[in-house]
Amino acid sequence: MNDKVKHVLGLSGGKDSSALALYMKETRPGLEIEYFFTDTGYELPETNDFIDKLEAKLGYIHRLNSRSLSGIEGRGEVEFSSFLKKNGNYLPSQRDRWCTVELKLKPFEKWVDGFIAQGYSIKNYVGIRADEPHRTGFMTIEKPIETVMPFRDDGIVKSDIINILRRNGLDLPEYYKWRSRSGCSFCFYQQKIEWIKLMEHHPDLFEQAKKFEKGDASNSTVGERFYWMGKGEPLETLEDPERRAQIIENHQKKIERFNKKKRRNALHDPNIIACTMTELDEVYDLAEGGGACITCYK
Repeated sequence: MNDKVKHVLGLSGGKDSSALALYMKETRPGLEIEYFFTDTGYELPETNDFIDKLEAKLGYIHRLNSRSLSGIEGRGEVEFSSFLKKNGNYLPSQRDRWCTVELKLKPFEKWVDGFIAQGYSIKNYVGIRADEPHRTGFMTIEKPIETVMPFRDDGIVKSDIINILRRNGLDLPEYYKWRSRSGCSFCFYQQKIEWIKLMEHHPDLFEQAKKFEKGDASNSTVGERFYWMGKGEPLETLEDPERRAQIIENHQKKIERFNKKKRRNALHDPNIIACTMTELDEVYDLAEGGGACITCYK
């Protein structure tokens, strides 16, 4: 049996992985954990700021990235355009999440391969809570990597997460004021209201996403073209005030319905609070994460 174990915990900049790292420090202080953050190069400024705050609490966080694997000089539009070309000039989508593979999983595997070559087995800690459907987390074939879920083991649920952050002197990352998850600025799992918020909060990143979209190849087989928001609706449609107002109105109606349901379920609980962006998936009747890989948004 291999007694050389390397404990690793990935931070996405999301609430759950951040709370898990702090929780592990509280409850398993003797465990030597290597923290890592895979910087895709397309993170929100708020995410990077929050990772810096976490590092002040946790100690050193390894910054992984895809640049060392791709051999591409620089980052941003040049690198993503190269990945687009590599993947047939098709934007990543829910059907083909090559962005997660290229920008998140490959850098992680390269990093832990160094430990495995030294004879270590890997315990990879992920922030899947006790109130979530069963998920396996990161899995890889024929590598000594075990996924560990302390929140599930200890009965930690969503309502505990903010308490963990706050008792460690932190609050939710700033992007939660207008966005439901961490991940790339152009993540295709965003709701249309989130694309509008991106345009308002980070117009430069919105413009970058538009450039990638225009560089996407059309599907010559069926004559269709994929856009970040789905078939037939490029981001530039959000610049039409009428269309933007329609999306905002539809979103507000969903929020109102969700809040009414929330109040009914609370049975007049005086502590009930209106919907927050952390509940956006529920507002849109989606499972938490909306199908996104936990590597990106946890």
